[in-house]
Formats: sequence, C-alpha cells, structure tokens
Amino acid sequence: MEFRHNLLEAHTEEEFKRLILKQAQDLSEQQSNTENRPMDRYTPDPDYEYVKEKWISFGNGIRDDLSRRLPHYLSDYTDGILGYRTIQKTVSTTFFLYFACILPAIAFGVLNHHITGGIIDVKKVIVGQTLGELSYAILCGQPLNILLTTAPLCLFVKIIYGLAEDFEIVEDFPALYCCVGLWSSFFTVIYALFDMSRLMKWSTRSTEEIFALFISIAFCVDAFRDTVKNFKDNYFCDPHRNVTLLRNHTGDGDSLLTSNNTLWVADHLSGTVQTGAGLVTATVTEACNRDQSVLFLFLMLGTLWLGNSLYNFNKTPYLQASKREALSDYALPVAVIALTFIGTYLFKDIELEQFKYVDNDVFVFPRFDKISWTTIFCSAGLGFSLSLLIFMDQNITSAMVNNPCNKLKKGPAFHWDLMVVALINIGCSLFTFPLMHATLPHSPLHMRSLADVEERVDQGHVYEIIVRVRETRLTGIFSHVLIGLSVFTLPYPLGLMSIPVAVLDGLFLYMALTSLNGNQMFERITLLFMEQAAYPPNHYIRRVPQRKIHQFTFCQVFQLFVMCIVGFVLPWPYVKMAFPITLFLLLPIRHQLIPKLIEQRYLDALDGEHQ
Repeated sequence: MEFRHNLLEAHTEEEFKRLILKQAQDLSEQQSNTENRPMDRYTPDPDYEYVKEKWISFGNGIRDDLSRRLPHYLSDYTDGILGYRTIQKTVSTTFFLYFACILPAIAFGVLNHHITGGIIDVKKVIVGQTLGELSYAILCGQPLNILLTTAPLCLFVKIIYGLAEDFEIVEDFPALYCCVGLWSSFFTVIYALFDMSRLMKWSTRSTEEIFALFISIAFCVDAFRDTVKNFKDNYFCDPHRNVTLLRNHTGDGDSLLTSNNTLWVADHLSGTVQTGAGLVTATVTEACNRDQSVLFLFLMLGTLWLGNSLYNFNKTPYLQASKREALSDYALPVAVIALTFIGTYLFKDIELEQFKYVDNDVFVFPRFDKISWTTIFCSAGLGFSLSLLIFMDQNITSAMVNNPCNKLKKGPAFHWDLMVVALINIGCSLFTFPLMHATLPHSPLHMRSLADVEERVDQGHVYEIIVRVRETRLTGIFSHVLIGLSVFTLPYPLGLMSIPVAVLDGLFLYMALTSLNGNQMFERITLLFMEQAAYPPNHYIRRVPQRKIHQFTFCQVFQLFVMCIVGFVLPWPYVKMAFPITLFLLLPIRHQLIPKLIEQRYLDALDGEHQ
C-alpha cells in the first residue's frame, strides 16, 4: 500500500521508474534473505504481547520500550521535515494542536480558578501545559500522544479543595494538593516499574471506544452547560427582581447601592418602599440581553459548522486536491479565527462573555510546615484513586494511537511513557500545576492530522483508510512553544482573552464530532435507526446476526450510561472518586460477563483485535 502511495506521489517518469526498480530490488532481497526483510509496519513481538508472562517483572517493560524506541529517536525529528508534503502537514498540525490544546487549557484554567479561589488559575494551567508537554515530547517513547489536564482531573481538584475546606486548612491547600499529587505519581511509578501496563492486554476495542464516546459526551456536556447558563442569565432572565438596597445621599440626588456595591440610578426603580434607616426594598427593572444569547448560540454552532465543513472539504469535488487537503488540515484554526473575528468585531455592540485573567506568580513552592503527618499519609488514599485514573486514561489513549490499523512503524512504549508522565506530574504537584496525562480525542486526532488517508469504495459505501503516518516530535514541540509564548499575550485585549467563550464551546463540539470517525460503537448505534438493507458492508455485518450485533451494542451503551451517571449526574463529589474504578471495571465486564450473553465467535468478529 505504501509503495502504491509513493507511485501516486511521483512527479516525473524517471521518479516513477526509480520507485519501481527500488521495489523490485527490495522484493528480491526479501526472497533471498527472509530474516532481514524490511518491516512494512511495526509488528508486536511475542515478548511485548506477553505470551510468556511472569507474575513479577521489574523494569523489563521500560527496558524493552527504550530498546525499541531509541534507535528511532533521531528519525522522530527528521520525519517531520523530510518527505512529500511533510512540511505542510507539520505546519498545519502545529496550528491544529495550538488551538486544540490552548483553548481547553484556558477553559480548565477558568474552572480551576472558580474551584480553588484563584490558587490554580489560567496562567498556571497554560504554563503547566507548556512545560509538561514539551518535556513529554522530548523524553517520551510515543510522541503522537498529547498530554492535557482533563475534566476528571479538575474533579479531583474540587475534591481536594473540598477536603481542605472541611478540615479548615484552605490556606494549606497547595501543600495538600502536592501531597495527593506526589502519592499519585509514586503509585504511577510503581505501575511503570512493575509493568502494570500488561493489564491493558485485556482492553479490547470496545473498551477503548466506550471511553472515547464518554470523552466526546464530556465535551458536549461542557459546551451545552455553558449554553444553558448563558440563556438562563440573558434570555430567560426575570427583568423585575426584588432586591434590598442602601440609600446614598449625593449632591446630584439620591441613588441606590446594592449590598455588592452595584450602583442603580433612581430612574431604574419602581415601587420603592422605605423599610428602615437607609434601607430600601425596590423592584429593579433591568432589560434581558437576549441578543447575547442568540449571538452565543450562533458563534458556537458556527464554529462547529465551519470547522466540520472544512474538515470534510477534501471529500468534495471543489478546487484542486492539494487545496482541498490544505483547507481540511487548517479547519480548526480557520474556524476559531473566523468566528472570533465575527463575534468580536462585526458584533462589537453586543457584549460577549470572555475569560478573566489574573497575573499571579506561578512558580510558588507549597509550605508543608502546617500539614500534619496524619494528613500526609491519609492523602495516599486519594492519590491512589487518582493514579488509577491516570493509569487507565494514559494506557487507553496509547492503545488507540498504537492500533495497528494506524500503520505506525516504530512501536509503542507504554511503560516508559507512563514513567515519563509520573515524573512530569511530580513537577506539576510541587508547583501546584494541574496534573496531566495523554488524552482523548487530541492524541488520535494528532495522529490523524499527520496521516495520509485514502478513500475506498466497497459495495457503494465509502470509507477511509490510513496509508502512512509521519511519526514526529516536532509538532508537539512547536505547538507548545507557541502556547508558551502566548502567555505573554494574556493581559492584552487582542490576545487570547479576546476569544469568546462561545467559540471555545464550538471547538469542544468540533472535537467531539470529529473524534467519532472510525468509532465502530457509534457506527453500530446508528444501525439501530437504519433498515437492514442499508447496512454498510462491514466485516462483522457479514459474520454476525443482526440480533447479536444489537445485543452487543446495548451492552456497550449500558456501560457508557453508567459511566455518564457517575461522571456527570451524581451530585456528591466524594462518590465521583469511584470513577476510575468504574472505568477499570470495564475490563472484567468485557471478559467475564459479556461472553455469557454473546458467543465467543461473534465477539471475535465484533470486538476482535483491531478489526
């Protein structure tokens, strides 16, 4: 397949002939020496697949990862420069990662600012994101993974801050947060040293796709939560509100001042009643800003529509193939910049909600002198739960990136990458930066942005396959250098703070929608609403009865439903600490319960390895 792709990229007849001669020589060498024949793509060796397992293994996984990846370290940089259209792919992917990483970082920075009262703010999140991903891109084994802080990690920040409030040690929150982070990193180091990533051999495609759909739903929940809040405040607001105000006597006449120092002119009041010395109960008439809500919805859906339209523009017959692919590569940056310009300048008379920024010192070491030893050791329980979340998220993301369907050549590095994440989180804990791990959907989308994709037609149905992927560290490094430089633009009106919240929510929806490509669970959910004659000719449709397909899909949907209940619906933060356990339970459910409902031969077709 790669040879055919190279032939299609040949520009001259001489280059075409040279490729054919080279392929003929390679085939001749393969036939004469089968032991040394070149590797078309990475094929896992038996040792890595743990066919011969040991109950106790110390450091063998890290050693194998390093021996597998170190010979390719130099090519991890050159593969981002050399090759046909490689520089264009590197540049477009760099800008994609810039917007895809910095906007969620700002959003989670605002969320953490509200949770911790400003102890963890936007600047801390962006600086931590920059230093963490740069360290990972240089030291890791699989550079296609992208590190980010996530909503579940923000939930743990909320739990830690809630504990600090309950025990009246809010001032010592940075020290408590550091203790939990260090315990989590300690357990993660143990997982890496003792090759605990071997457990992920039980993680099948269905487990990965359930988690991927959960992350997509999380992005949608965040976006629609902001939308509902905006409409509640501006569109469905009550223009007549009863408030208690304080009368101020000024030279120009009387004015009324609310308890939170909001000034109201007397013309805006009606039906005032004197209730005490200096106090007035008034009905305040304030116009609802419905135009803000309408513009919010327009910008959010506009970002989604424009980004998705450009992303799929390479499937249209318009323009030349190179121009179509260029527009597809720059879909996200173009959508964000265009809708930001529309919202900020074309509708400048409408006040939009934007992010707030506080310029604080980020490199502050926590004080442990007021934290008792009992608190330090008790924080190990929360650190263990947090380490399970990082372990599962990191390994599931790595498994999706290293899927053989993606045709990566250099092999995975599960154990070493987990060790690098643990070391990075030690630094994040010491300076009260948000913890991070490889995340969805950024990592698979990063891989896909660097890939050459072809369309295939089977019985009238069009589907895409990956031909090759440029496995490079440059995109992660370049994009986060830009993110680091963007910190200096935060205080200025024309910087990142000019991006409306609605555009960010549109980006969340875009990430959720584009991550559904290739998700077989989502495809099987759509089969529930299609007539059987219109089913695509997938391999499992030809081998599995329709009833068994739907039965397996309902099992997955039920597991996803339980994860959403624990992650989004339950109102008790302490109960949500069990979310990593819920995620881990997907493994025994798949291998112990599901086979009792569906025959193994059908499971092999529906959820076989890398089907």
